[in-house]
Amino acid sequence: MAGAYYNYAVAIRAFDNFYGIFGSSTFYIHPILKMVSIILPTYNEAPNIIELIEELFKNVAGPLEIIVVDDDSPDETWRLVELYNNPNVKLIRRMELRGLATAIYAGIKESKGDIIGWMDADMCMPASNLKTMLLRLSECDIAIGSRYVKGGGDIRRFYRVFFSRAINWFAGLLLGFDIKDYDSGFALFKRHVFDKVTFPPGGYGDYFIELIFKSKNANFKIEEVPYVFKRRTKGKSKTTVNVFHYIRLGFSYILKIIALKFFRERR
Repeated sequence: MAGAYYNYAVAIRAFDNFYGIFGSSTFYIHPILKMVSIILPTYNEAPNIIELIEELFKNVAGPLEIIVVDDDSPDETWRLVELYNNPNVKLIRRMELRGLATAIYAGIKESKGDIIGWMDADMCMPASNLKTMLLRLSECDIAIGSRYVKGGGDIRRFYRVFFSRAINWFAGLLLGFDIKDYDSGFALFKRHVFDKVTFPPGGYGDYFIELIFKSKNANFKIEEVPYVFKRRTKGKSKTTVNVFHYIRLGFSYILKIIALKFFRERR
């Protein structure tokens, strides 16, 4: 049965690519028709959160669970989620604990989906990319939204792109160039991955480097799906401080990469 649905989805995708008719259509068949859990870590994302939730419902046609993990945002992002009042949207409001990786980990523990994913809540990562990422999961265990494979891109400020590309080059040098976007933070995982790979519940973007590297070592198949990372248009970035902030953050990433290469734990 799953194979039949997958073939149907591939046929629609081919028709879409050839004729360019269904580019904005919400009619998309999940390849294996299993529940998808999407985790949205948030802090002061009131201008974006409801729009993103609705985009997710438009772009994932199968059973969908959205888990918003909010770090008690002063702009009351959490309240907007409460007022949205949808049984398929779960809110975790954290009053004390903070941080990106810990928020994602909290969402994973609460998730019920056979497929678990996460993305930024600032509308810089397109929810429409999930269509292709879900299809790719019929052929792999992990689908990464990638800025640095053919067809992808990053249109943020020059220094942010420079530091990201430099970190990915260094990660490729030590951990392998088979992955182009080690600090993507936009991905879908089959749940069974977490039976063998422990999620690293700490850090900022470096958690993703560790997670992907350990997933490779566990012999899970990973594919990268191109997307263009957009500039934020509403709200304020949590990482836009100054160049010195990026140097300090980049240094922590470098230390993580070195540790993974030379002092890594297998699980």
